[in-house]
Amino acid sequence: MTEADCMAYINRCQREDVEGSLICCATTQQIVGVANLSQIFYGPFQNAYLGYYAGVDFAGKGLMTEGIRLVIDHAFKKLRLHRVEANIQTGNTASINLVKRLNFTKEGFSERYLKVNGKWRDHERWALTVENWDMTL
Repeated sequence: MTEADCMAYINRCQREDVEGSLICCATTQQIVGVANLSQIFYGPFQNAYLGYYAGVDFAGKGLMTEGIRLVIDHAFKKLRLHRVEANIQTGNTASINLVKRLNFTKEGFSERYLKVNGKWRDHERWALTVENWDMTL
């Protein structure tokens, strides 16, 4: 990631409908990943879209699960949202397993939902409501 990429990310996180979070390892203080709540809606919808990614060196160590747990807790308690939705590419088993661990429910399938690396990709739609949130999971 370039300095310009970092500045663009910081600028995007300044918008009212975006919350960006760095996920860090508590023992080493290294940044291990990023989580974003975007398109935050209030009023009768009270929803946000969750996106995240981890550095390849930190995959499979449980750090992202713990980090996303904290982001979701922030979404429900501080932002007072009712629902968080994650759209995950169908072959991304690590991300699908992550949301399953956090009690998300699979709501559906979206064909050619999002353009990734120049191609339209299918995604599974997963969501979690505040009623189904348990920080102790």
